[in-house]
This record gives sequence, structure tokens and C-alpha cells, in this order.
Amino acid sequence: MDEQHLLYRLSEEERKRFAEDGFFIVPNALDSDNVASLVEATDELVERERPKYAAKGLKDHQALNVLDFMGKDRRFLPLIDWPKTFMRVVDILGWHIQLYHSHIIVTPPLPAGTSTKRRRLGWHQDSGRINIDIESVPRPRISLKVGFFLTDTTDTDRGNFHVVPGSHLSNELRLPEDAAANPPNTIPIRTRPGDAVFFDRRLWHAAGINTSNITRKALFYGYSYRWLKPRDDMTVEHYLADADPVRKQLLGVSPNGGFGFTSPTDEDVPLKLWLEQHLGKEGVTR
Repeated sequence: MDEQHLLYRLSEEERKRFAEDGFFIVPNALDSDNVASLVEATDELVERERPKYAAKGLKDHQALNVLDFMGKDRRFLPLIDWPKTFMRVVDILGWHIQLYHSHIIVTPPLPAGTSTKRRRLGWHQDSGRINIDIESVPRPRISLKVGFFLTDTTDTDRGNFHVVPGSHLSNELRLPEDAAANPPNTIPIRTRPGDAVFFDRRLWHAAGINTSNITRKALFYGYSYRWLKPRDDMTVEHYLADADPVRKQLLGVSPNGGFGFTSPTDEDVPLKLWLEQHLGKEGVTR
């Protein structure tokens, strides 16, 4: 990290949108060269991974969802503390954070002639059992995701990310009686290549269907508090030797072992020290 990160803080409008809607978009988080490099890395990953999933029954037209992708190609690594996005994560969650989840979703077009009959999307909140085991209304935020979209979804037939604004404050999603209908306030998120979408893990969301001739490609980085067990295997040990202290924190390093995840000293959270050095102790809370 360096001082350029401080140029891209969370704006008051973004903070408001995140609080009220559960999401916001950062346009042009990646430039065209970044996008091209990541598309190349994604295509190479798909070439390696899709046959493994096909052997388990995944069809050519079905979305490929690869967990823990971030450890599979070094070109994906810089996005965990990307200047145009990372400080916004910190401004929302604070300094006691880690990368606990990464997954890539590649959504090919449906085959020609496939029925596009109206159907309900797969609405869900993230984090699985957290939504069952924790008893509170609303459920606690705990984590957020940053989705980097590498392909154009300004048209709404490209497997767009769909959300129900404001639904992150509701434990249940009311669905229409019509079994094929989506909630009436559903919106598709329209992004250009290089845009990033921030969203609260509690936001009810779903993937749309892709009836275009473009394969949708998106990278999702999940950040949580350090006491939450990672959702992925986090096969990132090969990145640690040349990682700076803040990146090591994000990759799960805790000098004081398990206790350092719940009662951290400054040694466990170099991000806190970095913030104090650059913002002053008075500018760092929690």
C-alpha cells in the first residue's frame, strides 16, 4: 500500500447508498490494460478448470463458479488491495479485516433456441449457515464483497447481477405468488468492463440469464472480520514470501496465532498501524 490509496476513500454518497441500498458502483476501477490482463488470466483459468467441472456434470452453457481462484494466478492478487477499491472496504469495515473468500463466475450464453420463458432467479443472501445460526433482525453485516466486472453488462440480457435495493435489512425476501416472478423492485446492475460493485453480504441478489452472444466474466473478492473462518481453502501460501505486512494480514497471517484473530495486538494488524501512520491515531477508529 502507498499514499495513492488515500485518494480513493469512501464518499458520503457511497456511504449513504451502502447503508440504504446495500450496494454501490465504482466506475472504471480498472483501466483497459488491467481488464485485458485479467480477461486473459480468466480465460486461461477457465480452460484449466471447466473440464474438471464438466466431469462432474457441468454443461457447456452453464455458469462456471470457481472458489479460491485468487490463489490460482498471480495476476488476480493485486485486486485484494487495489488502490481504487481497497480503502472503501476499510472505510466500511474498519482495519480488522481479511480476505475470506474469492470466487470467479463465468457465464456463457444460453444455446441458440433455448427457451427464454420468464422464470424466477435464484435469490439468496451470502454466507450460508450464518443466516440460520445467528439470531438477530436484521442479521449482522460481518462481510462485504467487491465484484470486478470484466465484460460489458450495460445491456440486461448478459447474465446481469440482480439486486433488491434495501433488502439487506430484511432477513426474509417476500416473493410474488406467481412462481415465475421476481420481486417487483428487482433491478439489474449495468456495468462496463472495469467497473466494481460493492455489496453487503446480506443484500438479496441473484444472477440473471445470459441470452446475449457475450460470455459474462466477473471476479468477486469477499472481505470479512478476521475472526470469521475463511469460506475458501485460501491456498495463498505461495504469495506470502514477498507480500508486504498489510497484504499478509489480508491473506490470513496472524503472528500471535488463533488468539490474534479475536484479540489482536498491533503486530497482528499492520493495516491499523499503516492507517495510524497516514491518518494519525485520531483518524483511526474501532
